[in-house]
Amino acid sequence: MGVKLGILGLGTVGTGTVQLLQDSAGRHPLLQEIEIYRVGVRSLDKPRAVELSTEVLTTDLESIVNDPAVDIVVEVMGGLEPARSLILKALSNGKHVVTANKAAIARFGAEIFTTANQAGVYVMLEAAVGGGIPVIQPLKQSLSVNRIHTITGIVNGTTNYILTRMQTEGSNFNDVLADAQRLGYAEADPTADVDGLDAADKIAILASLGFGGRINLQDVYTEGIRQVSKTDIAYAEKLGFVIKLLAIAKRDTPASPLSVRVHPTLVPQAHPLASINGVYNAILVEGEPVGQVMFFGPGAGAGATASAVTSDILNLVAVLKTNTAVANPLLACAHQEYCQIAPMAELITRFYARFLTNDQPGVIGKLGTCFGNYGVSLESIVQTGFQGKLAEIVVVTHDVREGNFRQALAEIRDLSAIESIPSLLRVL
Repeated sequence: MGVKLGILGLGTVGTGTVQLLQDSAGRHPLLQEIEIYRVGVRSLDKPRAVELSTEVLTTDLESIVNDPAVDIVVEVMGGLEPARSLILKALSNGKHVVTANKAAIARFGAEIFTTANQAGVYVMLEAAVGGGIPVIQPLKQSLSVNRIHTITGIVNGTTNYILTRMQTEGSNFNDVLADAQRLGYAEADPTADVDGLDAADKIAILASLGFGGRINLQDVYTEGIRQVSKTDIAYAEKLGFVIKLLAIAKRDTPASPLSVRVHPTLVPQAHPLASINGVYNAILVEGEPVGQVMFFGPGAGAGATASAVTSDILNLVAVLKTNTAVANPLLACAHQEYCQIAPMAELITRFYARFLTNDQPGVIGKLGTCFGNYGVSLESIVQTGFQGKLAEIVVVTHDVREGNFRQALAEIRDLSAIESIPSLLRVL
């Protein structure tokens, strides 16, 4: 008795998944139990990289989620609607769901998981974060006995590719972005990637799993990489750092609120994430008692994502074959409460700031005094050279409360000697 799949979408990920399922030799024997029963597409006439019979293909996606014969619905169409409605309908009809849709999970996770729990079915989402990198199941299972205190990830390949090229070539952001779009590494509308929205979806999902509570996406502080200049990348390198777009979820003690944020960050060159380049992703998990564990690999692409989607399908096939009526608590989503998220003003971090100042005596002293007034301790302060008639001063702080640092900056902006503050970045 085969397990019948209904697949919604036959784009890059859908095609990769079908190819993997059709080429099962030498892979897990449970793959033999799977039947590709229906595949929902926009158009029946489009040429495809996979062979599927005309009985399998349909443009009626509703019919797939309503078909009593379908055991598992695989949603790989992307976007918010109709994906959300189709997922909810499939769950309500008692079907397990596998999805690669981080945007739908990050925004509608509460209603999706509530519906799944009420129907006694599972939602599997390994492919939603980090492409082919196994990180969702490890957080749900292998690492579940740990007290997680930090999840730090490079989870967006497009921005990592852009920053890597800016660093190696000394190019500026706009030139590399245009090139990345031409090469297909960046979308025609790159907003979700370069403004950090994609990474925010992913860290919301990882934080929810790592810290056992729902995350309100609006609470995730999100800052992209448009403001990162080649000047800052060069200074960071001189100071022993590389700049990465990091997605961070951190909780200092089990009782303290969670900090969840996405922003460009100066990463020390010796840190494990500093050497993750190009379109690769990596997620560093720190917990007690395990210590540090890092997951690294391709964060996108047909093969990598199909690997994650199909591993989820396999998990569900195993559930269906054992035919147990008892929900597996390591596969289900159990948490109902929302995590308390700390405001950014409470964040304790180090900062890098670059100032353009009029070349007059005592500017560095005045900067030091303003910072001192708000308890901001400086690790280094250097005058690096000139831009035209303006002196350029770069400051790196010790750990400081973000609110205090912002108050000091407000006072510094009013100093007559300060022309502008072209950049402000956090330091890991």
